[in-house]
Amino acid sequence: MIFNHKISQELDVTVVKLFGELIDKNQANDLNSDMDNLLLEKKLKYVFDLGELKYMNSSGLNTLINLLSRARKEGGEVIIANVSKKVNELLVITKLNTLFTVCESVEKAIPKLK
Repeated sequence: MIFNHKISQELDVTVVKLFGELIDKNQANDLNSDMDNLLLEKKLKYVFDLGELKYMNSSGLNTLINLLSRARKEGGEVIIANVSKKVNELLVITKLNTLFTVCESVEKAIPKLK
């Protein structure tokens, strides 16, 4: 399955919806490019919606960590939402659930960025 993403705005929060399987850092080149542009525009609040992300391995986790680090370096924040059971297990096993703020839905995540 191919990896893709869709970006939308909810007031001052950027919602990034991820689709498919994120298993190779090269799959995220477009996402990284879009993130560069958003950061240049000083858009610093992000919710990553993982509801349609079917699978992610360590390369996918590395991509998310990189995006989080870039946002925080600019004074921003990233919350991940709609995490599947499989992806959540990966976050717990790697202890990355302590690095990311995780919410059960985008609607619950957005107020945390206000």
